[in-house]
Formats: sequence, C-alpha cells, structure tokens
Amino acid sequence: MSPSLCTRISSLRYATSALTLLVAGCVSGPDHAPPQMPLPAKFQESGTKSNGDVVTAQWWTAYRDKRLDGLVAHGLSENLDVLQALESINSASANVTVAGAGGLPSLSVDASHTVSGERGRLRTTVGTENTTGGQASLSWLLDFFGQYRRSKESAIASLGAAYATADNTKLTFLKDLIESYIDARYYQERIALSQASLKSRQQTYELTQLQLKAGAASRLDVVQAEGLVQSTKSDIPGLEQSFTESAHHIATLLGMPAASLMGELQKSAGQPVFRGDIRAGIPADLIRNRPDIRKAERDLAAAVADIGAAEAQLYPSISLSGSISPSWVKSSGASGGTLTTWSFGPTLNLPIFDGGKLRANVDIEKSDAKTQYLAWKEAVLNGVEEVENALSAVRRDRQTLAPLRRQVETAQESLALSTTSYKDGASSLLDVLDAQRSVSDAQASLAATVQQVAKDYVDLYVAIGAGYLPPQQQVVFERTAKSG
Repeated sequence: MSPSLCTRISSLRYATSALTLLVAGCVSGPDHAPPQMPLPAKFQESGTKSNGDVVTAQWWTAYRDKRLDGLVAHGLSENLDVLQALESINSASANVTVAGAGGLPSLSVDASHTVSGERGRLRTTVGTENTTGGQASLSWLLDFFGQYRRSKESAIASLGAAYATADNTKLTFLKDLIESYIDARYYQERIALSQASLKSRQQTYELTQLQLKAGAASRLDVVQAEGLVQSTKSDIPGLEQSFTESAHHIATLLGMPAASLMGELQKSAGQPVFRGDIRAGIPADLIRNRPDIRKAERDLAAAVADIGAAEAQLYPSISLSGSISPSWVKSSGASGGTLTTWSFGPTLNLPIFDGGKLRANVDIEKSDAKTQYLAWKEAVLNGVEEVENALSAVRRDRQTLAPLRRQVETAQESLALSTTSYKDGASSLLDVLDAQRSVSDAQASLAATVQQVAKDYVDLYVAIGAGYLPPQQQVVFERTAKSG
C-alpha cells in the first residue's frame, strides 16, 4: 500500500471519528438547571422541622370515618378527571418517541407489479409486458446541533409535567370529595337540629294553646308560637336539598350515577372531626411535594429545551439519503431481464435569508422560558401563601369551638329556666321564644364551625401536597422526581 493511500485512509478514519463526536456532543442552547428561590426557614405559625415526603400520607384517616376512607379509595381509581389526566400521560409518552425519531435514520420499502399492453388497430405490440419492481429508500438527518435531542428533552420534560398534572388532579379530587362529604354531614346535622328544634317549638305551641283555653295566654302568644313552628318547618326542605346536592356531587366524583350513594350517605355518621396532628413542614418541602410546583418546573425545563431546538435551526443541516430500485421486466415471447438503479449522497441545507424568522423563533422560545420561570416562582409563592392561610385558619377556628359549645350549653339552660318560669306564670312567652331562637342559633353556629374546622385541615394538607399517591406508587414517584 502506497504512503499516500495510507495517509488518505488515516485522514478518513480521523474525519469519521470527528464527525461522530460532533454529532454526539454539539448541542445548541442552554442546559436546564433546577430553579432556585430564597424561602423562609419556617412558616409563620409552624416549626422548623421538615415533613419529608408526605405524598403517600393518608391524612384523611384522622377523621376516623371508615365510610370516608372507602369513598377516597374508590374515587382515586374511578374519578373521571383523574382517569383523563392519567390518559394524557400515555399521549405525552408517545410524544417522546415521536420527538426522538427525527434524529434516527428512516428506511422505507416499496414494491409494485405492473401488467401492460396495447389494444386497437394502431397497436405496435401484440403481447403483454410484466414489470416487477421495488425500492428501498434510506434517509438520515445528521443532528449536528442537537435539534432533535433538544426536542426529545422537551418531550421528556412535558412527560414529567403530565405526571405532575395527574398528581395535581388527584389532589384536587381529594379536596373536592372530602369537603363535599364534610358538607353532607353538616347538612345532616343541621336537619337533625332543626327537627329537634321543631319538636321543642311544637310542644311550646301546644302548651300555649292549652294556656289560651285556660285564660292564661293571649291569642298573640299562640300566633307567635305558631309562627316559630312554621319558620322552623320552612328551613328543613332547603337543608334536605343541600344534603341531596352534596350526595349527588360525591357520586359524580366517584364516577357513579348521581343518586347511587344516596342510601348509604343517608345513614348519618355525625360531623367529621379531625383528630390528627398539624404537619405543615417547612416552605422548602413544597417544591418537592406540591405537584403544581413540579409541573411548573417541568414546563420550564421543556421551554429551555425548546430554545436549543430553535437555535439549532439557525445552523446548516446535512442529510444523507440513498435509494436502490431493482426491477424485473418480461415481455410476451421474450426472456425477462433485470435492471437495478441506485443513488446515494448528502444534501446540505444552509439558511441564509429568511426575513429574521428563525432568529425570531429563538426570541419567542426565550421569552416563553422566562414566562415559565415566573410561573414557577408564582406557584411557589402561592403554595407558601396557601399553607400560611390554612395554618392560621386551623388555629383561629379551633379556638372558637370551646366558647361556642359553652354558648350552646348556656342557651339550653336559659331555655329550660324560661320554660319552667313560663309554666309557673312568672315570665312571658316571649322569653321562651327568644330562648328557643338562641338555642337554635348557637347550635347552628357550632355546627358551622365544626364544618369549617374540618375543612381547614383539608385545606392545610392539600396545600402541603399530601396524600395524592398510594404507598405502592411511591417508587414511581421517586423515579419521576429523579428524572426531573
């Protein structure tokens, strides 16, 4: 082998190696780095202890309501919004394959068979001609500047965003379901209180009628007592309607016909009372646990990758393409023959004049990335605000429970005393009616506060991003978190 030929072969070997490194290592645009944001060491009304991962914490079990536990377990697997969000993950996963396919060689194969001939007085051939052919085409766009690699990075980040969206949908479902259940039990409590109040007022009305006959009461007393009875009766249908609507909404959340749970929910179980600890953690926990913040971060990663894909289009691109087309032709009365054609060569695409379109696309992607970063910051700050508000609500609303319970007790004692005094003729019916109103109002206020405190805990645990993953999915969550 001559020295010049050896030199050429060696140069070709080095050029091939350089081309391989160039294809593998040159990527346009910035690399995504997880965004940072200064956060306080603790919430204003909480400690400095981190919660760690709370995504599998089944905090609703602290209500100690087996029926509620069953509804949550059923709904996480049957809620239609959750199922739609999970299905979007399949679409995002397929987009990863589509995005990565552009940087790989493509091969297509065609085959054909044609029979041709002539008819009529002007024909020049008598027989028929059979032509069998095929074609194999190969093309490969050399991704020197990482357009398809950045596109695949963007698709992978969007897949992470789809997972986070599904998690956020589960969290939204938990909030809606548990608060609807709390509402349903509240309306049941109000109905029971109204029925008990109606019974008491009916007895007062009947007593007033007896005293009217005995001359110890006036017609005005009877009319006032009857008016209070009718007022209480008119309250009950509205409360029953509100309970029915809450029950129907719960059934819809579970992906069931609206009235399918009515019989089960009509079995009163009392108002839910949270009997667990307050676990708020620290603000830094939210970045890991809240799915809306993780989605915002993945959207940012996708936007940063899109910058690289847009910048890659500013540079030249080279495509390798080739084809081979074998064919076999046979005419009537003649022996057949073969013919094979082939072609191979590179194609260079060099953008020169485009009116600024490609550069403008880069600017658009950069602006979108900045927008996504601001959206991430906003999601973090909103999360901190929601936790702070929930902590404040839990502490303040709980402080009103003891005074309200005492208010109910004093109102009931006042009613008993005024009723006895009225029977003895020492006080007027107006005192009794006022005492009955006080009892009803105090009981309604207590029931509403119990309802609100129960919801405050829902707001708190949803705000810290707790409970949207069953324990068996924790491994999947950790793998997704590590991938971005």
